[in-house]
Amino acid sequence: PFQKGKKTVTFAAVFDVGRILHTIPMRIGPYELENNLILAPMAGVTDQPFRKLCKALGAGLVVSEMLSSNPKVWASEKSRHRMNHDGESGIRAVQIAGSDPDEMALAAQENVKRGAQIIDINMGCPAKKVNKKLAGSALLRSPELVESIVRTVVDAVDVPVTLKIRTGWDKETINGVEIARIAEQNGIQSLAVHGRTRACMYKGDAEYDTIRAIKRSVSIPVVANGDITSPEKAKFVLDYTGADAIMIGRGAQGRPWLFREIQHYLKSGQRLPEPDNQEVRDLLLTHVKSLHQFYGEFMGPKIARKHVGWYLKERDEERQFRKSFNAIDAPQEQLNALLQYFETLEN
Repeated sequence: PFQKGKKTVTFAAVFDVGRILHTIPMRIGPYELENNLILAPMAGVTDQPFRKLCKALGAGLVVSEMLSSNPKVWASEKSRHRMNHDGESGIRAVQIAGSDPDEMALAAQENVKRGAQIIDINMGCPAKKVNKKLAGSALLRSPELVESIVRTVVDAVDVPVTLKIRTGWDKETINGVEIARIAEQNGIQSLAVHGRTRACMYKGDAEYDTIRAIKRSVSIPVVANGDITSPEKAKFVLDYTGADAIMIGRGAQGRPWLFREIQHYLKSGQRLPEPDNQEVRDLLLTHVKSLHQFYGEFMGPKIARKHVGWYLKERDEERQFRKSFNAIDAPQEQLNALLQYFETLEN
């Protein structure tokens, strides 16, 4: 216990207060999230089948894959899949990427017409092909352009606009606080921050000091992102940064149940048991079937391969099954192979 004024407060009580705060739903404009756990937008990963699965397993908000602001690519098969939100429940959040303010505004308007309820601006992607077009995290080097894009997009739509950034371009130019203030002053209603610079890519450990400083410098909700792979880490990041929510990306690849584990831990302080082989099998089969259905018999099996690899990373350490699975092109053969693999695993 410790003294607070005339009252003695126990650490257990402080933990209870923190637990209550962590479970108060965050708001983005008029929308109240179901909880404060958000699936990060990841190109080639957070497609509709994965979003639906993460939502069903406890994510309070799921954000679509990054969509180019270039209207010339909107008719492509890839973009059509990324714009597809048919049958999804909950709040529809769509991320757009680009460097031209007017194109970004047009992309925002087009996606709102297609049902987007939140528009998220990408200023965090570190990929070279994105940065070469001065989009993604490359924008962090141009605060004036950041301001122009944010202001133009916010003015173009009647739905909340959010922003995702990194802490800066490199360790010599960490300007997350400056960008956060620009965002707030120009109408951004929530800010997600990945605790790495662009130069870091995904190497090393995420740092949370900059996220903490950003949270203290603005009044809009701040979402912490980076290396959140366990319930304990989730609570630590929330406590340390003071963030309003956490965003989970790579930690959910092959482990979509991580959301329910974190949600349970934040509410109770107790760990849920890991899913057994039978539950993992059922979730994986459901996921693969939905990929086949969403992408078709040709592309579905190809896209399923990476997801299967993530699910089985800890079970198939020598990669023997994954090597054989990656040679299978037929949807039903993939399902049969997975059933046989888990039957062997049980035996």
